[in-house]
Amino acid sequence: MFNLFLIIHAVLALTLIIIILMQRSDGGALGGIGGGSFSGMLTGRSSANFLTKLTAVIAALFLGNSLLLAILSGNLKEKSIVNETIIEDFSEDENIKPIVPETE
Repeated sequence: MFNLFLIIHAVLALTLIIIILMQRSDGGALGGIGGGSFSGMLTGRSSANFLTKLTAVIAALFLGNSLLLAILSGNLKEKSIVNETIIEDFSEDENIKPIVPETE
């Protein structure tokens, strides 16, 4: 289940990057591909409006998926190698003392 949402997250991230790069800006970006406008129903002002709305929807899906992945990863608590190492090191020697410089 976690891997499925991870794949969806990667696809949403790539889609969001592509859609943002397609938007027209003063710097040019990739908005000028294909003669400066899209063909079909995406022409003129409607293309900018459509891309803006699509960006907002994809960004909302990306944010929701990020939160869902964070919740799911909290449920996958496994022992960490760091915790095992620390527990093993301290459990073997009970007379562990901190190293402090000796004073005269």
